Amino acid sequence: MGDVEPIHKLVTEFARKEIMLPRSRSDLYESLRDFEVADLGGKVVGCGALTIEWDNLAEVKSVAVSRPYQRRGIGRRLVKACMAEAQRLGITRVFALTMAPTFFESLGFQQVPRESLPHKVWSDCLNCTKFPDCDELPMAIDLPKKSKATS
Repeated sequence: MGDVEPIHKLVTEFARKEIMLPRSRSDLYESLRDFEVADLGGKVVGCGALTIEWDNLAEVKSVAVSRPYQRRGIGRRLVKACMAEAQRLGITRVFALTMAPTFFESLGFQQVPRESLPHKVWSDCLNCTKFPDCDELPMAIDLPKKSKATS
């Protein structure tokens, strides 16, 4: 529970720069179990969430790393942890809506047509100040199916 305030601070910092959507404290409390955090010396320096959206589909969202800790692989580890969780759950496709396509491409994501994602995915967009002129790119990665031996 103590991670909510640092996550809120990180997400709000990025939202003010219009790099990601803002999230309320209430939303963060409700979705806290979706989050991975990077903790260095007792300080939350990064976060990222995996939200299950649909059958075999999850979204990586709210990936943020505090400026002094960027370019150290923290964001990469957060996204990989989200992907590992998706795979553990048997989810075979993970997507992100991002303004940092190069970062996600480096993790194996590829740009996909917006139409390839279910309409449910776009529900957050209705509350965005950029709607309907969104500049985020939809990117996705297909994960290998979890084998029965690792279940």
